Amino acid sequence: MKGIAHFVSGVAIATFFPEVVQQAAEGSLLPVLGGIAGILPDTLDFKFARYFEVYDEEIDPGPDPDAREIAEKVVGAMRRAYETGRPQNVVLHTIRLGTDLWRQYTIRFDPARNEVAVRIGPVVNTGQVPFPGSEPEGAEEVRVRVGVPMVHTYDAENRVDIFSGPSFKFVRKGDKLHVHFLDWHRRWSHSLTLAAVLGLGAIGIGALVEWLARGFLTRTPLWAGLVVGLGFTGHILEDQLGFMGSNLFYPFTRERAIGLQLLRSGDAIPNFLTVWLSVALVLFNLDRFSASPRLDGPVFLLLAVLLPLVLLGGLYQLQRWGKSEAKEALQQRDIVSETEEVEVR
Repeated sequence: MKGIAHFVSGVAIATFFPEVVQQAAEGSLLPVLGGIAGILPDTLDFKFARYFEVYDEEIDPGPDPDAREIAEKVVGAMRRAYETGRPQNVVLHTIRLGTDLWRQYTIRFDPARNEVAVRIGPVVNTGQVPFPGSEPEGAEEVRVRVGVPMVHTYDAENRVDIFSGPSFKFVRKGDKLHVHFLDWHRRWSHSLTLAAVLGLGAIGIGALVEWLARGFLTRTPLWAGLVVGLGFTGHILEDQLGFMGSNLFYPFTRERAIGLQLLRSGDAIPNFLTVWLSVALVLFNLDRFSASPRLDGPVFLLLAVLLPLVLLGGLYQLQRWGKSEAKEALQQRDIVSETEEVEVR
């Protein structure tokens, strides 16, 4: 989901508690705290965790990129991972030519042919718009054979152009080599364990601040912890509707749990529907916890929540059924859409 969808979801979750709504009416920012917790998992990943990732090899093509050299370096890392049994973490850097100019190139893992393919592309601006005729003269896709069996690779092209480039982790499991895209994403930061820890931490910090400021304790720290923990949890559960999934119980688990594959997190309809339903539920909760409710609850929920969910959700599933794409490619696009949103922001 996009950041705005996660934020509004966190606010909506907070409004399900009458005391939170009552405090908000008196000027409390508890619902906003729920929204902040809702966007926190991706913030931890894209603004913190990625910069502490350690790479075994960094591939910097330079201003005059050589497609074969790039492919051979990637294949070399893949073979090392397979031959030594030690995972290899590789990042491909972008090619910046100026303030608003980037040289685009693509890399593709082809398990059917057991090859890695690289092609040098056109010059693009920060909006990823290519300049006509800017491709290198005679540019062709270069293929290099891997020589070891690949599985779980992404059959869509991996486009490298603006801001930071993608990373791949090559891991041998049995007699197969697995390729993980952006291995640092949705691991410890997308854990229900961390949600519980943050909720308890918010209670403790809130209680300490309240005691130092007032000399006595109220239930506000408890509500703050609940809002933080549930807002964070809401983000993780929303991500599980997609393809990539999350490492739900880190550090007790080490692998990402596969998502339910019901939607692509970057698609317009799921994001619009999430924001719409969240706003509708906020209005519903604000009304029912007010001194004089005005909405007819069942009718409002039917028209503003259930009907849009059925109509738009059904339309989205019909659109998806009309397309045939590999699950790995859909999973990859989920991550790419999140990456581009965070970096542009």
